[in-house]
Amino acid sequence: MTLDDPDVALLEAAAREAGSLALSFFRNSPRTWSKQGGSPVTEADMAVDALLRERLLAARPGLGWLSEETADDRSRLAAETTFVVDPIDGTRAFIAGDDRWCVSLAIVRNGRPVSAALYAPARGELFVAAAGQGAWRDGARLAVSSRAALEGAHLAGPRGWLMTPAIVRLGAELAPHVPSLAYRFALVADARLDAAFASPNAHDWDLAASDLLVHEAGGRLVGLDGAAPLYNRDVPRHDVLAASNGMLQSRIVAAVSDAAREVQRGRRAETFKG
Repeated sequence: MTLDDPDVALLEAAAREAGSLALSFFRNSPRTWSKQGGSPVTEADMAVDALLRERLLAARPGLGWLSEETADDRSRLAAETTFVVDPIDGTRAFIAGDDRWCVSLAIVRNGRPVSAALYAPARGELFVAAAGQGAWRDGARLAVSSRAALEGAHLAGPRGWLMTPAIVRLGAELAPHVPSLAYRFALVADARLDAAFASPNAHDWDLAASDLLVHEAGGRLVGLDGAAPLYNRDVPRHDVLAASNGMLQSRIVAAVSDAAREVQRGRRAETFKG
């Protein structure tokens, strides 16, 4: 069984077409440069963004648009429903020839994702979700891990945080770094990870699709205050976030909160050393 939803069908078709286009550049030395702030971008990111903008807005012309690779049109703030798009989430992995990158697409209504498609074309994996209808990977329904103990749980997060005392003392199995944040959280929805977290400054386009996947698979993706993220706000950026099943969530959030304080103390100490 898969979802029978016209918005999901639209996102799925667009994600597959975009993924095929991205693959034509992958491991083929795409032209690369740095954006303001130092993040890398490639000609593949820009080509995929243009394709998605054309396909999706032609199909739903009344929706707002928020994409990592499009200049922000703040008219989106007046839109009840908005596309939230990352043409290639994990651009550094894409440049390095690592296959853990994805096309991440969501439709957000009144601040929360209601439809999603996340496609990892180099791995042949397609995830979809619709609010109230579940989450699926390649036709199989997803459910988060049923693990109740953090000891031995598979945990992924930013590399600089995983060895903080707050995380180490959990006794979790630290997964190899997952360079795409969207894909990292999708692996929680798919129960290949028991829990995952993100450091501050992730953007809407990194999160919206996998947020819906996690929640529709029976998990939770929340900030340190326990609230689910809201999207298509004035500033589309977020603080620390953590995802897991309901049984692990309170301990994960507490540990990540402690880790955040430890990381901040370490940064202050380095500043004083200088």
